[in-house]
Amino acid sequence: MKTIEVDDDLYRYIASQTQHIGESASDILRRLLLSDSAPQPTQAAPTTPSRSSGIVVSKDAGRSASVDRVKAMRTLLISDEFAAQERAIGRFMLILTSLYRVDQQGFADGMALKGRTRLYFADNPQTLLESGKTTKPKQIPDTPFWVITNTNTGRKRQMVEQLMEKMQFPSDLTEKVVNAI
Repeated sequence: MKTIEVDDDLYRYIASQTQHIGESASDILRRLLLSDSAPQPTQAAPTTPSRSSGIVVSKDAGRSASVDRVKAMRTLLISDEFAAQERAIGRFMLILTSLYRVDQQGFADGMALKGRTRLYFADNPQTLLESGKTTKPKQIPDTPFWVITNTNTGRKRQMVEQLMEKMQFPSDLTEKVVNAI
C-alpha cells in the first residue's frame, strides 16, 4: 500500500463521499474514479474492499436520511469555517445552525430544553429574557430560534448533547460534536 498526501479540503471532500461503515479512503476514491464505463484496474488494485483504516462513518449509515444528517455534522466538524472559530460561542452557534439545517422539525421538537430555572431555547428573545436575569439571548444564525449565551462552555456542551439526543443522533457522533465545542 502506498501513501499519498492530499490537501485538507480534498480530504474533507473524500470524507464527505463516505457511503458505509468502514469505507476507506481508497475504497471511496476507487468508487469515485472508476465508474462502470471506465476500464477496471488490473492487478494493481484489489477487487475486494480493503480493510485499511480509513474514513469511518456512523453505525446508522444504512438509513439515507440518517446518513445525510450524520454526514452533514461530520463535514461541519472538519470544515474550515468550524476550524476558524476561535471561541466556544462561535462553535456552539455554528453547531446549532447545522443541527437546524439537517433536521428543522427535529430541532424544533428538541429545543424544549430547559435548566433548573431558565429556558435554553425559544422562538423569541423576550421569552428567554423572562426566564432569567442574565441570559444574553442571541438568534441562532439562519434559524427562527434564539438561544441563551450567558452560560459556560460545559453548559453549552450539555445543551448540544441533550438536543442531539432528542434529535436521535448516534451517541458516538454526539460525543464528537460536544467535545468539539
